Amino acid sequence: MLSRFAPAAALALMAWVPAQAQSPLSVVATVGMIGDVAQTIGGSCVAVETMMGPGIDPHLYQATARDVQTLNDADLILYSGYGLEGQLGDVFRRYSERVPTLAVAEAGIPATDLIVTDEAAGVDPHVWMDVALWARTVPAIAGALSELVPDCAPQIDANAERYSAELAALDGWAKDAIASIPPDQRVLVTAHDAFAYFGRAYGIDVNGIQGISTQSEAAIADIRQTADLIVAQGVPAIFVESTINPRTIQAVIEAVRQAGQPIEIGGELYSDAMGDPDTVGGNYIGMLYSNTLAISEALGGTPPALPEGLTDWANQWSLN
Repeated sequence: MLSRFAPAAALALMAWVPAQAQSPLSVVATVGMIGDVAQTIGGSCVAVETMMGPGIDPHLYQATARDVQTLNDADLILYSGYGLEGQLGDVFRRYSERVPTLAVAEAGIPATDLIVTDEAAGVDPHVWMDVALWARTVPAIAGALSELVPDCAPQIDANAERYSAELAALDGWAKDAIASIPPDQRVLVTAHDAFAYFGRAYGIDVNGIQGISTQSEAAIADIRQTADLIVAQGVPAIFVESTINPRTIQAVIEAVRQAGQPIEIGGELYSDAMGDPDTVGGNYIGMLYSNTLAISEALGGTPPALPEGLTDWANQWSLN
């Protein structure tokens, strides 16, 4: 079954079966966007633990002693790949020699669909910002789970099909919401360049003060260049990010106001991490919904009502 979903090089399962098949599969995910997909489609058959919670920057994350123990006890390790986790990617590849390990973005998203940058990393790893692209990780994760808990395969497949339909509905709604922004105001300015896939998918010009990684500070020239762009294009709002110190955003705002142009903070966006558990932004659909809603409203758009395909999700959060 697994071969339908992921290349053999991406997943090392070694004909391995959990010692206690009756217990939920112990899954460790690096970031919430992966963990949420795994828990949603795995249901009661899995117990997912996420290494990097709300507000954590995966570009800068260093594994703790507790993380090492958690990884040692895992039945399956899920990470994004394509450089998101930095040097931890090498750690996970070593774990794959004894623990089933899947790089979900590398398994589900071909390199031809990636955005290549001129930075040292070469590849922009923020692929979850394009819902249709991130949806391709669903069958890869479902295949990994079903291989390890085959008795749950029918339930996992049904959950994956339902979730994929929700993601398709979210993708269409996001396109319509961004399209409601007046064309000359479709400019998204954020703390770092995590929204390039969002911009490509939904038709908005994206400008990050920092590059795709946060390992180096923004330079004064970056701040000035961003402020000049805002003034030149009359951008009404700029956005902070939940995982990034807002001081560079504040510096840009001050520079714009010194130039005599009003500028507001349009809201806080989720970039490299989801929101707090039990909040709308604490799951992947809610993360993209919250971002899109904030962006479209702050830039002068009128986002449409959520589509029928998201009714069940919206009812969970009392959004209807």
